Amino acid sequence: MAAEQDSEGLCAARPMLTDLYQATMALGYWRAGRARDPAEFELFFRRCPFDGAFALAAGLRDCMRFLRTFRLQDEDLKFLASVLPADTDPEFFQHLRALDCSAVTLRALPEGSLAFPGVPLLQVSGPLLLVQLLETPLLCLVSYASLVATNAARLRLIAGPEKRLMELGLRRAQGPDGGLTASTYSYLGGFDSSSNVLAGQLRGVPVAGTLAHSFITSFSGNEIPTDPMLATATGESPKVDLPTTVKLWLERVCAYLGLAVQEPHPGERAAFVAYALAFPRAFQGLLDSYSVKRSGLPNFLAVALALGELGYRPVGVRLDSGDLLQQAQEIRAIFRTVAAQFQVPWLESVPIAVSNNIDEEELARLAQKGSEVNIIGIGTSVVTCPQQPSLGCVYKLVSVGGQPRMKLTEDPDKQTLPGSKAAFRLLASDGSLLLDLLQLAEEAPPQAGQELRVWLQGAQEPSTVRPAQVEPLLRLWLQQGQLCEPLPSLTESRAFAQWSLSRLSPAHKQLKSPVLYQVALSEKLRDLVHRLSGRGTP
Repeated sequence: MAAEQDSEGLCAARPMLTDLYQATMALGYWRAGRARDPAEFELFFRRCPFDGAFALAAGLRDCMRFLRTFRLQDEDLKFLASVLPADTDPEFFQHLRALDCSAVTLRALPEGSLAFPGVPLLQVSGPLLLVQLLETPLLCLVSYASLVATNAARLRLIAGPEKRLMELGLRRAQGPDGGLTASTYSYLGGFDSSSNVLAGQLRGVPVAGTLAHSFITSFSGNEIPTDPMLATATGESPKVDLPTTVKLWLERVCAYLGLAVQEPHPGERAAFVAYALAFPRAFQGLLDSYSVKRSGLPNFLAVALALGELGYRPVGVRLDSGDLLQQAQEIRAIFRTVAAQFQVPWLESVPIAVSNNIDEEELARLAQKGSEVNIIGIGTSVVTCPQQPSLGCVYKLVSVGGQPRMKLTEDPDKQTLPGSKAAFRLLASDGSLLLDLLQLAEEAPPQAGQELRVWLQGAQEPSTVRPAQVEPLLRLWLQQGQLCEPLPSLTESRAFAQWSLSRLSPAHKQLKSPVLYQVALSEKLRDLVHRLSGRGTP
């Protein structure tokens, strides 16, 4: 089976990223002569994360990359031999060495799809030993990706469509792989950009970033720029000495703001000048290294107005401490009065960015009507998912040799649904979502306009529904190891996620005490559940 030859291959999970019991079960299957029995597993979750009513499916691209590059190497087998019984038949390791996913078929929700409890995110079929070995890596690839995408979607819902959201969580992430996954799938979930350069290089995530407090505090004000001269934005006029122009503007700004010219920190101003000389078209001022009002703001204004004379426009300011909402309002008011005083209308709309441990509650403050914040940087709260650190996905056997399999436990919530299944989304005439329907794959698909008798999860009596539209949910992506259709780009999946969320009713999207979305079983599937659980047909 040919492996993908692209830069993303660097990110492929390795077959040994698994639990030991997958290898011990593989040996058990092989010894029992069942390694090649046809089997099917489903990957799903039992409850929506964050006490919400929806999740976003994510991680499919990583799963496909993993499946298409799956191959145990000699060093892998040498290690497995060291942890399995010493008398293990060498032919077992030869069997493992020959494995690839050329006999695997994968059906899945497209990335960015709305996902609900019990509905498979993935259906994986193939030889029993092989598809058992795939369990842990697939769970690892799907669970966190879907959790982060859902978390990002919640934050986007709070922020609304106008605020720009930037993910800044790489330094807070659970290791390098977690950082790359978080940056990738927070973008899919609705963020606009990431600080993570590797996510930009490998995944095409838009990257953004300017400067930190360390850059500013590294300057004392005694530094002399190597080349202080800056050409105009059009390049037509002679170059101008930027530090000298900034000094002249600082006197005017301080006089207007009622500050002594020596109050703004000279090192901060030198840092701003240095950054402006390097990035005249992308100058941003980080205002809170010393004092926002008495230093950061006047220094920024002096540099911004000096750049403005040359035809450049600053890209914004950033706040990283204090009451972000109040400071943004105060800064916007000063921008407006200074713009009027010096007749520079562009200053009124300079974007204001904020960061500093922003969680859902603080984000709601910053997104309220009247907020002057334009860009919000979020790190820890998006990448660590502090409200719920795991989605709790499971990977369960549903058939072997064409025969349904079902897990019966003392905990009814952990009971599985047997058999190879199909999943459909039923819609009303106005396009609103009614419910998701699970049925056996052998059943005829539901038809629009046809009355259906279904069993809602947990209901004691059946319900009837007449959908105006019916959408199949699971797409065939891999058949006998062959790619069936090109995967959408990350940008396309991001747009699909936003479209999917737009179809969900406000009652299901509300973040606290939402109305739960309904998932139903066909009568035939419910009858099979009752028969295999020993309860008979109701």
